[in-house]
Amino acid sequence: MIFKDRDDAANKLAEQLMQYKGKNPLILAIPRGAVPMAKVIADVLGGSFDVVLVRKLRAPYQPELAIGSIDESGWAYIASHAPSTGATQEYIEAEKKYQMETIRKRRAQYTPIRPPIDPAGRIVIVIDDGLATGATMISALHGLRVKNPAKLICAVPVAPPETLKRVAEMADEVVCLQAPEYFQAVGQFYQNFSQVEDEEVVDILRHNV
Repeated sequence: MIFKDRDDAANKLAEQLMQYKGKNPLILAIPRGAVPMAKVIADVLGGSFDVVLVRKLRAPYQPELAIGSIDESGWAYIASHAPSTGATQEYIEAEKKYQMETIRKRRAQYTPIRPPIDPAGRIVIVIDDGLATGATMISALHGLRVKNPAKLICAVPVAPPETLKRVAEMADEVVCLQAPEYFQAVGQFYQNFSQVEDEEVVDILRHNV
């Protein structure tokens, strides 16, 4: 299955989440790619929409490779393969500090006129445009779990089977449209996978207040 673009993937995901329509779900996007998708899904399901801020921890000299992730509280997930990439403890601490600063800047930029929506007691659906290692989704789910949602759901268009197994341990439910064995990158499953810019994220959030 190849998606035309993120809107196409979002509408297909929404079809699989219709049981939550009318139950005031909280749809949370992992920026930036998932933000337009989460807005589409929130509109279809009649739910609230916000962002959950997590950042990938990058491997040394391989910025596209995740060795873990960190959430807004500072909790970090470190993948088992991190040492094999040359990531020392000193490197990881420096990378955590850098990504926390990015999270603080994004929170100030994305939701300057309101606090994040409280997930306590809500059906929470966390959206990303696809998972590779699943690192950022793991941090997102961990950070949300401690805030006591009524139900915590991970919903993505595509992810490799092994990643889904890891993520399933953190969520009450996982909705994934396809889990191909041959997986190189999320972008291979989209005809149009153009980058979502900060300006678009800010515009979507501003019109959602």
